[in-house]
Amino acid sequence: MNILLWHVHGSWTTAFVQGKHHYLVPVTPDRGPYGLGRARTYPWPDNVVEVRPGQLATAEVDLVILQRPEEVELATSWLGRVVGRDVPAIYVEHNTPKGDVPHTRHPMADRNDLTVVQVTHFNELFWDTGASRTRVIEHGVVAPAASYTGDLDRLAVVTNEPVRRRRVTGADLIPRFTRVAPVDVYGIGVSGLPAALGPPAASRITPYEDVPQAAMQAEVARRRAYLHLCRWTSLGLSLIEAMAMGVPVIVLGTTEAVAAVPPSAGVLATRVQTLVDAAHWLIDEPDAARRLGAEARRVALARYGLDRFLADWDELLQEELCASR
Repeated sequence: MNILLWHVHGSWTTAFVQGKHHYLVPVTPDRGPYGLGRARTYPWPDNVVEVRPGQLATAEVDLVILQRPEEVELATSWLGRVVGRDVPAIYVEHNTPKGDVPHTRHPMADRNDLTVVQVTHFNELFWDTGASRTRVIEHGVVAPAASYTGDLDRLAVVTNEPVRRRRVTGADLIPRFTRVAPVDVYGIGVSGLPAALGPPAASRITPYEDVPQAAMQAEVARRRAYLHLCRWTSLGLSLIEAMAMGVPVIVLGTTEAVAAVPPSAGVLATRVQTLVDAAHWLIDEPDAARRLGAEARRVALARYGLDRFLADWDELLQEELCASR
């Protein structure tokens, strides 16, 4: 089928477009948030085609994937068809709720013209979607080419905008780990992190700004362990990707991470000192790090493999298309 969707979350979209369908991705001259087009840091397959907004009125579109509330009106305007009525729609919610948790009302609550897909069971539990149809389709990841070596006695973090989102991302916790080993931070908006955290931690933090995914994964695979310190996030795909590479993970025990990382696959705790002690252990014991990482890889590929992810999505897409007919 022909599916219209915006390029919003790179890793999720990269997995989604590996399917058997034809994907139309809007592109605008400025490649802004509503016209980012194809990924430029990861090779997407040829069945992902960029379309200009002006082309959509005559384009054959079987279904629309929505990911932001304003896309309902935007898609209706660009297509010249009412989304949810004239063309079936699925709304994918990537994020944990904000505001008056756990009473946060979802912007697509109480709608009978679309299905809300949550990417984790935690999100489905905490969002109030009212009478809207809901489904949980857990994340899937493209298996990274890199494999764990852990030859560097350093710790890795992958995060976006840790200065602005300081406590959300757990950036304020990083200094506690710099006392154990140097910490390398990858992502968007990370260059100002050492200055924001200040001495003495700053000298032990090295930021790597917006590194292409394959190159970043190859570097993360060389670090002894991966730190996932987010207090309030849906489920960082970088965590799953690290596990899939066989990197041992040290994880703050919040949100969906509790279900994604069993005790055999990583060290999970809400007591930060427990995680700091785990970092000491893995830095000092490379063999233990390899054993833990091997189990993390097995767990990640079994639960978040691409085949399961695409099969779950194909089932829902077919249901929505048949229902609309």
